[in-house]
Amino acid sequence: MESGIATSIGQIQLDKPVMLASGILGISLDVFNRLHASGAGAVVTKSLSTEPWEGYPNPTIFSVKGGGWINAVGLSNPGAPNFAKMIESNHDVPIVVSLVGSIPEDFEMMIEQFQNCKVLAYELNLSCPHVAKVGLEVGDDPELVRKIVITAKKSTDVPVIAKVGLGTSNYLNTVGTAVDSGIDAITAINTVRAMAIDVEIQRPILSNKFGGLSGTPIKPIALRCVYEISSKYDIPIIGCGGISTWEDAVEFFLAGASAVQLGSAIGDNWVGVFDEINKGILQYMKRKGYYSIKEMVGLAKKS
Repeated sequence: MESGIATSIGQIQLDKPVMLASGILGISLDVFNRLHASGAGAVVTKSLSTEPWEGYPNPTIFSVKGGGWINAVGLSNPGAPNFAKMIESNHDVPIVVSLVGSIPEDFEMMIEQFQNCKVLAYELNLSCPHVAKVGLEVGDDPELVRKIVITAKKSTDVPVIAKVGLGTSNYLNTVGTAVDSGIDAITAINTVRAMAIDVEIQRPILSNKFGGLSGTPIKPIALRCVYEISSKYDIPIIGCGGISTWEDAVEFFLAGASAVQLGSAIGDNWVGVFDEINKGILQYMKRKGYYSIKEMVGLAKKS
């Protein structure tokens, strides 16, 4: 029997365990096709709102030491109705549609736009750290999380994922509320609220002052969160945060994730990074004698 890297996240079936994270290259069907052909098990769109959002003025992104980024793009997107028209012709790419809103009705309206589209799942962005009245402000409100999850689940037959992050409240409470409300899976985590200051002009670098830190610096935090979630809740998990190598991906599997997402690691090698990580995972599995990703999930929790 030969090992393979297909995986499942609850009802979601993936041929490969490495996905494109939301916010990176997530707005063009042509790019989606190229990413899928290059080894992405699925692609997650940029977070979509009920109407087009322009986002924040420049500067919106800053490179930090250690291979990370701070961004405050402001969730710029063409809006769910317009984007749905852009992907109506999709037949082959497993697309996870990321949605952001402030009330349950926002999510109901947006999901309705994709009734004629091939959608693998919806990812509810409950954790953007730099846009007011959505994201973390939503994720920090358990009752609102409950209403949004229930509304989203009632609006579609495809799986619904909640993307959680580190806000002002205990993120595990957000996870627990989402699980109790019927969520199908959890993505952990989103970017971490951060900032940078220019010492010459003595002002914040980003136009929004604060942004979301991504990349290598947040990997240990994300890994810890996946481990904690998998230790407390029986829910499929997608690991996200600072993943750039096959070793990183395997760490997340061992912590309890069934698949991973990457974004900042794409860089100049955005076409080849998925295939590179997939091959590394498969070689590791053969070396260790594993036949499936499932065999590795949560092994680090065993005494």
